[in-house]
Amino acid sequence: MFGMWEKEIEEMKKAALLAEKKILEVYHSSFKVETKSDDSPVTEADKAADKIIKDYLIEKFPDYAFLTEESVDTKERLKKDFVFIIDPVDGTVEFVNKTGGFSTNIALCYKHEIVAGVINIPLEKTTYFAIRGGGAWKEERDKNPLRIHVSDRVGKNLRALISISHLIDKEKEQIARHKECFESVAPCGAATKFCRIAEGTADVAVRYSVGTKEWDTAAGEILLEEAGGHFTNLHLEKYTHNREDVYNRDGYVVVNDMRNALL
Repeated sequence: MFGMWEKEIEEMKKAALLAEKKILEVYHSSFKVETKSDDSPVTEADKAADKIIKDYLIEKFPDYAFLTEESVDTKERLKKDFVFIIDPVDGTVEFVNKTGGFSTNIALCYKHEIVAGVINIPLEKTTYFAIRGGGAWKEERDKNPLRIHVSDRVGKNLRALISISHLIDKEKEQIARHKECFESVAPCGAATKFCRIAEGTADVAVRYSVGTKEWDTAAGEILLEEAGGHFTNLHLEKYTHNREDVYNRDGYVVVNDMRNALL
């Protein structure tokens, strides 16, 4: 149905659903929160989901490398053509605060380009996925996948998304500066922003922060692009992937149409 990378995308979806069971088990329990060296939170859900996903995908694709948020990065991946880029629980702050908006992100990188991506949203029982050249899709549990596409809104009546937990002053100022262009401004968790814009229920999002990393955005990038949208840094340039430095140090713009990026 989806052509090249179909085997990979199906196994990536299965891995995300296996992790979902553990993620929800922890979410609905009294769990402990630890603090990592970069002051970000981590829970049993992050660690367990990371292991579940890696164990599953290593068995299916033993020659592929991994870059994941919760595993030590040995840099051996830099020698590999195929690399899975994984955030087992994207939006851990939202997970901890029980505000929803967290997801599992799995992307496949081939020679520094993302060729397949999965974003699973456990609380919505919905999986978004995309394959390079095969379109972007939304799959609700026990239903057939539906192809999705960005909206055609440009310049006015735009629906902007902002971070629930990491909004900074510069982002607030940018929204205020162009307030006449926006119909609405709504908080949205982590990679779910990509899903909303890809399916056409929102139009723009921007991050000036230098704190996001490849695993936060890789799966969202291909979902958005295959839906007709665009993901760039703040200079409107594309990121490469499987980099030695995994930080998105030039921020990012997520838009349905590049004309809206000029805002």
